[in-house]
Amino acid sequence: MFDIGEFLGNASDFIWGPWLLIPLLLLTGLYLTVLLRGIQFRRFALAFRLGFVDRSDADADAEGDISHYQALSTALAATVGVGNIAGVATAISLGGPGAVFWMWITGLVGMATKYSEAFLGVRFRRTDSAGKQAGGPMHYLRKGIKGPLGIVLGGFFAVAGVVASFGIGNMTQANTVAANIESEWGLQTWITGLIITVLAAAVILGGIKGIGRVASIFVPVMIVLYILGALAVLIFRIDDLPAAIGEILSDAFTGTAATGGFVGAGVAAAIQYGVARGIFSNESGLGTGGIAAAAASTSHPVRQALVSMTQTFIDTLVVVSFTGLVIVVTGVWETDASPATYTAQAFADALPGTWGSIIVTISIVFFAFSTILGWSYYGDRCMEFLFGNTMVLPYRIVFIAVVYLGATTELKTVWTFSDVANGLMALPNLIGLLILSPLVYRETRAYFGGKQTEDFRISA
Repeated sequence: MFDIGEFLGNASDFIWGPWLLIPLLLLTGLYLTVLLRGIQFRRFALAFRLGFVDRSDADADAEGDISHYQALSTALAATVGVGNIAGVATAISLGGPGAVFWMWITGLVGMATKYSEAFLGVRFRRTDSAGKQAGGPMHYLRKGIKGPLGIVLGGFFAVAGVVASFGIGNMTQANTVAANIESEWGLQTWITGLIITVLAAAVILGGIKGIGRVASIFVPVMIVLYILGALAVLIFRIDDLPAAIGEILSDAFTGTAATGGFVGAGVAAAIQYGVARGIFSNESGLGTGGIAAAAASTSHPVRQALVSMTQTFIDTLVVVSFTGLVIVVTGVWETDASPATYTAQAFADALPGTWGSIIVTISIVFFAFSTILGWSYYGDRCMEFLFGNTMVLPYRIVFIAVVYLGATTELKTVWTFSDVANGLMALPNLIGLLILSPLVYRETRAYFGGKQTEDFRISA
């Protein structure tokens, strides 16, 4: 008898195994880092200023649907999800503390990947029949790569994007929220599902402008609240922090011996699960950042690309780091607890009273709901690419209905399904990034060489 769980597991192991996506993702990010001369390091201050300080500049009247900051918030809304909590825990449970280090590496080189995706998303965007911006890998693959290869890659990405939106961006998020609220507060899943569905409908049916407005307010609040809670845990366990950091760094290259409830893991496992969950968290290489970037009002692709790459930094080098440190410093990964409860248990053990469980539960609700909003837009744009605007509203309605289904249905294989769907998006996108990288290099170099028409000038 055909076993869908076994099939998905085998597919995930192949796609995310040591011979396909993991080396391709890391090597692509490293190649783009070298090609762009470490742009994520050299231009980080400028990127931060464009995204968070200079919100009224030369881009205010440029073509686009939302601002730099709203585009960044939409991308963050989609990426800062339960992967930042449950995904990190899973990586540590399978690869040991060293997996956190490889998540950091994925984030650092992924910033160059995210920059390139966002650049191409804006560079090849178009205005659809409804007057909205349409861009992302499906467009830059089809337009940037001439001939049948570009058509095939673009179409494959769009199909995979629609499928993935119901997994990573919908069912996993809704299911995690409903399960956690039922566990912590006893509220039945159908009630939670109904509330999430109604709230999601109120935002999603308004399109990117509504999503952008909500995300720009919602996202920074949820991230700050979570970081403050994690910071409190680390302060309470400050004496154990140096040892935890040392363990993460050493285990990344030596593997982790069996200890407590942990069965042990080699270096290969640390790399595999660190990279896989790192990509699941920050999505660098999936191409989704290019979809959000294409909606931004920007006078040059480089400007939005710089802003977009800060999303990977915030997601992985900040939020994921706090989660990983909290889990390792409290030692919950060495217990017999389920990985799904690592973060909640770590917060509960370190903070007084019930504050720990409350912070984690609220964070999961915020993270998951924001991801649902962001991924609804990604699927929306993929549907528009495949079928035109006539299918956008039906897609939104089905997407909203699946939110309720995800919240109220036991999803045994949904995480594996999400890994497979992510991989199917990443493959065509990474091929496209490698082929189009000379264009990214040339136009980035020209921009920083002062060959742009805008008033904003930067020395080379």
